[in-house]
Amino acid sequence: MAFQTYVVQKCYPNLKVIPYLYLVDKTKSATIDGLNQMFRVQKNKNKRTGIDRLVDDRTQLGDNLMKSINLAHIVDKIIADEFKYYDHLGFEEAIELLKEVRLNNTYPNWETTFSTCKNCEFKRDKQATHHQLSGFEYCFQKQHNWTNIEFNKPNIFNVWDLRGKSLFEQGKIFKEDLVEDDIKLKPQVDGLSRTERQWIQIEKERDKDTSPYFDKAGFEEASKNWNYPYHFIDFETSIVPLPFHKGRTPYEQVAFQFSHHIMHENGRVEHANEYVNVKPGDFPNFEFTQYLHDALVHDEGTIFRYSTHENTILNAIRKQLLASQYTFKVELIQFIESISQATKNTANPWPVPERNMVDLCEVIKDYFYHPLTKGSNSIKKVLPAILSTSTFIQAKYSKDIEYIGLSSKNFPKSHRWLQRDKSGELISPYDLLPKVYEGANQEEIQQYLSDIEDLNDGGAALTAYGKIQYTDMTNEERNQIKEALLKYCELDTLAMVMIMEHLQSI
Repeated sequence: MAFQTYVVQKCYPNLKVIPYLYLVDKTKSATIDGLNQMFRVQKNKNKRTGIDRLVDDRTQLGDNLMKSINLAHIVDKIIADEFKYYDHLGFEEAIELLKEVRLNNTYPNWETTFSTCKNCEFKRDKQATHHQLSGFEYCFQKQHNWTNIEFNKPNIFNVWDLRGKSLFEQGKIFKEDLVEDDIKLKPQVDGLSRTERQWIQIEKERDKDTSPYFDKAGFEEASKNWNYPYHFIDFETSIVPLPFHKGRTPYEQVAFQFSHHIMHENGRVEHANEYVNVKPGDFPNFEFTQYLHDALVHDEGTIFRYSTHENTILNAIRKQLLASQYTFKVELIQFIESISQATKNTANPWPVPERNMVDLCEVIKDYFYHPLTKGSNSIKKVLPAILSTSTFIQAKYSKDIEYIGLSSKNFPKSHRWLQRDKSGELISPYDLLPKVYEGANQEEIQQYLSDIEDLNDGGAALTAYGKIQYTDMTNEERNQIKEALLKYCELDTLAMVMIMEHLQSI
C-alpha cells in the first residue's frame, strides 16, 4: 500500500494521494443470490488473469458489502522513514535496493533464518528437472557453501513442529548434530509428546531407519474407549468473500458435501452415506446437517474425523442455526452438541459429549510415525506411507472391491483401489480418480465454464463448488462435476478406513 501510494504520488505530484484499503465487510449480508457469479476470473492463453463483469450497473449487486479504511496515518509513517528495512534502510533506500535487485538480477545476500528458510516458497521438489532453479539451494550454496553432500543430509527444516531458531543460529542445521537436550526431550504418560515425536523423526532419518514406529499397547488402550461400528466422516466446505447465497455474510462457512464410511466389528466396510448439494443458490448447511444426523443417529458407534475441520464446521453451523428460524433447529443443535466439542471462541460452550468425535490425526500423532511422511501428519502423506509398506492393505485393496467386504456408491464392483505402474510402483489412489470430464470430447469441454481437469484434493473441491454455483452452467457439466466430487470425497473417508485397518493389523 505504501509503495502504491508512493508511485501514484510520483506520477501525479500536484495531487494529494490518500490511500484506502477496500475490502469486504464481514458484518454485512448479501441481499441477492449468486453475487459470486457476477465477477468471473478468466485466464487467457498467456495465463494472465482478468475479470469478466456480468452486470451493467451497481444496483444489480444489491447492498454494498464493501468497506474502506483510510490508511494514510500508517502509510505516511512508512514513507517518512519511521520504520527501517533490511540493513536499517529508509523507505526510498529500500525501494532503490529492490529496484537494483530486480533490474540487474543481482543477489541481495539477505541473511538466512530458520523460519524464513523453512517456509521458503522457492524450493523445488525431487521430481523437478535440472532446468528448474531453487532459490533455497542458491542461498545455501552462496551463504553456507553447501554442496550436494549437504543438500542430501537430513536437516532440521522438516522436523515436525520444531521451534528451531536457536538451533539454526548455533549452526546446528543437520539432524546428525542434534542431541536430546537440543529439543528439550520430555516424555508424557499417554501417547507421544511433541518432543518425543520429534526425536523419533530425527533418529530415524539420521540412522536411515525406514521402519515405522508404533505404540501398539497405547493404541489398544485408547481403542478400548471406542465402540463399534466405527463411523468415518469427511466434509467438503467453501468459504468465500462474495457470498453464494442471499442473507449470508462474507467468509461464512458453507458445507456442501460429506462422505460416510462404516467399519463393522467383523471387518466389513460399507460406504454408507453421502451428501452433495450442487443446486445454484441453495444454502446447503442445514440440509447437510439433517442428512448427517440421519446417517449417524442409528447407533452409538464412535465417529472419527481427521484433524479439526469437521468439528470447526459443526460449530459454525450451530451458530448459523441459533440465528435462524429453521424448523428443526433445536433437534440439529442438540445433534451437533452430541458429537462435537465447543471451539475456543464459542460464547456459550457445552460440556464435551460422551460421543465426541475422535480425531484420527491425533491418534496418529500419539501412537504412530512413519519415516516416509517426513514429519507430516497430513492424510495425503500418511496414507501413501502406509500403502507403500503395509502388506495387509496391499493384499486387500489390490483386489476388486466386491471381493474384500467393501461397498461403494460411486465405483464399480470391479474397481481396484491399489494398482501399480509399469515399474511396479504403487499408484496413489488419488491419482487413479478419473478426470472430471472423462468421456467428453474436446469440443464439449471448450464450451464448459469450468477449467478443472482433476478433482483430487480439497482445494479443487471448493473451486468446483464455486463453479457449479453459476446458474448458466449446463446440467451436463454440473452432473460431471458432481460425480467427480462424490468419488473424491468417498476416497477421503476410505483413506481413513485404510489407516485404521493398518493400525489394527500391525
